[in-house]
Amino acid sequence: MENSTGVSLFVIVACSALAPMCAELLRRFKIPSVLFELLLGIVVGPAVFNLASTTPTIHSLATLGLSFLFFLAGYEIEPKKIAGKPLVLGGLSWVISLGLAFSVAALLALTGFVLSTLLVGLCLTTTAIGTLLPMVKDRHLVDAPFGILLLAAGSVGEFGPVVLVTVLLGEKSPSVQLGLLVVFVVLAIIVVGLARRSQPPRLVAALARNLHTSAQLPIRMVVLLIVVMVALAVSLRVDLLLGAFAAGLVAKTAMTPRQSHELEPKIEAIAFGFFIPIFFITSGMAFDLHSLLGPAALKVPLYLALLFVVRGLPVLLVYRKVLDASSRLALAFVQATGLPLIVVITTIGLETKTMRPSTAAALVAAGMVSVLIFPLAGFSILDRQSRKTLTETHLEGPRSSES
Repeated sequence: MENSTGVSLFVIVACSALAPMCAELLRRFKIPSVLFELLLGIVVGPAVFNLASTTPTIHSLATLGLSFLFFLAGYEIEPKKIAGKPLVLGGLSWVISLGLAFSVAALLALTGFVLSTLLVGLCLTTTAIGTLLPMVKDRHLVDAPFGILLLAAGSVGEFGPVVLVTVLLGEKSPSVQLGLLVVFVVLAIIVVGLARRSQPPRLVAALARNLHTSAQLPIRMVVLLIVVMVALAVSLRVDLLLGAFAAGLVAKTAMTPRQSHELEPKIEAIAFGFFIPIFFITSGMAFDLHSLLGPAALKVPLYLALLFVVRGLPVLLVYRKVLDASSRLALAFVQATGLPLIVVITTIGLETKTMRPSTAAALVAAGMVSVLIFPLAGFSILDRQSRKTLTETHLEGPRSSES
């Protein structure tokens, strides 16, 4: 019997409060809170205690959470910061990953190990930049050379698979989907262009006056922007993730540095304090634990290794002239972290019956394990280097030596 929305929401919100407490208790291991959100979702979901269910209302809240996650991913991207060499390197790394992923997936499909080369290949090309952002910010790496390279690579690793999902897995033919995507991109560029224009003084004054009142006008404007861009994407049969990502870019472009400084904590409070945990907890609730039991569990180490091979190994080659050996290895681990898009893609596979439940469960489980161990491994490598060495890493020009 399905639990009511009220009971389910209570259980989910309780889990969202419990997850960071668990992370705090085990802070010496630096386990991200998102992993506890997923695990608690499994525990309270149908697979274990069945204390909560994904009702239509809960599903809508989870969709908002996913939208906020990708909005923040777009919001943290500063085109001027990642433009040029970081973006070129990130794009090249992802193209190599794409070739590796489809080659590996094709072999798995030929042996009957998986049903769809496309779906499994796309899962292996993702980078969970939205999940990684809190860890990057907590370590004050956003403005460091390593952080800039990671943001560029992660943006491509998140944006590229979403584009391919939209074009290749959309409701219409790939050519029609591509046309709709072009229309959306053109409209998004127009909106970004409008956002670049200077704000009228009266609007700036109105936003400032209502920032710390019950009106919270700037926050409401941000939420409106997210909903409008997501609705526009959905109406054009484009994945809502692109709409949310574009909304983040528009918001970042439109805000002055002062507005961004004042609004960012409020936006993050709404996103990470309520909506995003709901998405990850409900993702855990949807996890097919029973399909993972037995022989299917052996697939998890394989997919985890493939995530590193596909997304991590190209880093060792592509970044050899801009990062020393230790930093390249660190970036390889962190860039190989994947989860949100794996959940989205496997859900599509299950709905279209082009992916076995055991494959979907193993891929999601591998994504969960990657969130746990890959960032820990990567950031631990960085921690062993002196901060001086890290901040002096040059984004341009050949290295004089490797450590």
